[in-house]
Amino acid sequence: MKQLLFILGFLISLSAISQPEVITTLDNTEGKPVAISFEKGEYHNHPLMVFWLQDADGNYLQTLYVAESIGTSVYKFGKADKGVWKKGTHRRPAALPYWAHKRGVMAKDSLYIPHPDNPMPDAVTGATPKNDFILETVIPKNVETPFYILMEINQPWDWNEYWKNARFPEDKEYKTSAQPAVVYRAKITNLSPQTIEMQLVGRSHHSGENGLLHKDLETITTAKHIAEQVKVTIK
Repeated sequence: MKQLLFILGFLISLSAISQPEVITTLDNTEGKPVAISFEKGEYHNHPLMVFWLQDADGNYLQTLYVAESIGTSVYKFGKADKGVWKKGTHRRPAALPYWAHKRGVMAKDSLYIPHPDNPMPDAVTGATPKNDFILETVIPKNVETPFYILMEINQPWDWNEYWKNARFPEDKEYKTSAQPAVVYRAKITNLSPQTIEMQLVGRSHHSGENGLLHKDLETITTAKHIAEQVKVTIK
């Protein structure tokens, strides 16, 4: 009996692990429900990410989800105290710079990532998912079609033969990122029920100095495989 219960418990645990995590944001916002399903790729290892909306002209509209550490600049292991890593503030402009510059809010230290004194609201922040997940969110009712849903994702310290540790030896921000963040996008032309796969469209600046989208991806290797597939489903 004990062996049977153990096997049953193991199977239940295995089933739970295989189910994608569900993240809910903007749950008090009126609009069109949308689900974004994220399937992790071969080189997924706790990346930082953000999803947001832009209008047809590329203007920032609304953040749908951002990793809490970026949205607040407070990390679980943000500072070292007598050899022990503790929770603390850490500014990382190279993490998700395309989104940060599009959002266009400059902090008091002249960086565009959110500052602890003015963090992103709880309605759009959350812990970084460890595996596959589904983001259940809302397209606010004032957003007009066509528009874009974007994802920017960055895997820290993912060096390759081009983006080497010594490529920019004086740039400490670059060294927290290695390969730049990559950007995916889906164009939404109407709000009828549909599923659209997000496409890789470019990379961000390697140290977050600007908000340009660079379309040259020849030097990007493993960063292309942080995500295996990302789909947007309009409900």
